[in-house]
Amino acid sequence: MSMSEKQKMLAGELYYPGDPEILADQAAAKAWMVRYNAALAASPDERRALLAERLATVGAGAVIRPPFHCDYGYNIHLGEGAFLNFNCVILDVVAVHIGAGAQIGPAVQLYTADHPRDPEARGSGVEFGRPIHIGRNVWVGGGAIILPGVTVGDDAVIGAGSVVTRDVPAGTTVVGNPARVR
Repeated sequence: MSMSEKQKMLAGELYYPGDPEILADQAAAKAWMVRYNAALAASPDERRALLAERLATVGAGAVIRPPFHCDYGYNIHLGEGAFLNFNCVILDVVAVHIGAGAQIGPAVQLYTADHPRDPEARGSGVEFGRPIHIGRNVWVGGGAIILPGVTVGDDAVIGAGSVVTRDVPAGTTVVGNPARVR
């Protein structure tokens, strides 16, 4: 039995993003984002209920300040007390795990979506994803970008505006483009 394009996407394999099932999931996420992003003045409990409708996991006390943008939402896991400030973007074609107590600054972007390096394969329109894991008590400064497949260890700090292209060891601080241990 062959896998659907959505199953391939979720497995991190090459898939065609124009598949009708995938497009329907994106449309549902867009409709949800309209509601969520209109809820800036709503109570924390109301916003939390909206998060629980769409995200895979929403730990106690987790907060995302609108506006917020994602591809699907259902691949995002927020640990207890995780905090994402205004204007974060998560391209969640595969799992994104944000650990308990993580603090994500404004305009941070997490990209799991990736593309083939071979120009012929890339030209065919296929894509794939590589998961992102952000550990407990991590601080990601505003405007940072975390690329596909990156793991950030517990208690790490990522400087504002950094572009994280490689794994970040626990307890370290990285800064710059590309981000390097400080």
